[in-house]
Amino acid sequence: MKTTLSKFFLLSLWAAATSLFADSHGDHDWKSLFNGKTLAGWGVVQGYANYYVEDGAILGRTAESSPNTFITTYEKYGDFELKFEVKVDEGLNSGVQIRSHSRDFGTRRYFGTQVEIETSPGQSGFIYGEGLNTGWVSKEPSEGASHKYVKNDDWNEFHIIAKGDTITTFINRKQVTELKLPRTVYRESPSGSIGLQVHGIKAGTGPYEVRWRNIKIKEL
Repeated sequence: MKTTLSKFFLLSLWAAATSLFADSHGDHDWKSLFNGKTLAGWGVVQGYANYYVEDGAILGRTAESSPNTFITTYEKYGDFELKFEVKVDEGLNSGVQIRSHSRDFGTRRYFGTQVEIETSPGQSGFIYGEGLNTGWVSKEPSEGASHKYVKNDDWNEFHIIAKGDTITTFINRKQVTELKLPRTVYRESPSGSIGLQVHGIKAGTGPYEVRWRNIKIKEL
């Protein structure tokens, strides 16, 4: 009996250690894009909305009559999983850019694939072509589709998987879309930076805020 119990105890320890190692290894694959203290590794392009660090989050605040503004990573990514939490004011349209770039023609235009962020009911998680002259890449918004996956006035977890020409998005663990990008869109930017958008607003409106925290990426 003692021998059997000893073997069982050792096997239990081995299983626990193996599980711990696997979990640690999995966590090790994720890299934080924001240290919660400074905007190191990020730069602002295009507009003149303001970005700050407050309470461990990146805070974006609108500026009247500004075009869309983005704070973007200096590093570029192709195939990856991206996770973050976001909280957005009602009335503000926002988004996260993936595989995006800047081009110069008079003003420094930032362009690429965007995952929509807005309050519910809305079209968060669907794909838009920022600066690509495509409008919505996802067909659902053009057909009037919306959902209530976003918790208004609260933090929401976004999970984006970019693998080849396919983009899959989740909000609070609910799948929103799995989209195969048109060939022209994928060829335009198979890799690029991550960008956090503060949408432009009209004079006499706002100010509005959007916040991001716990931003991490795992390259595939």
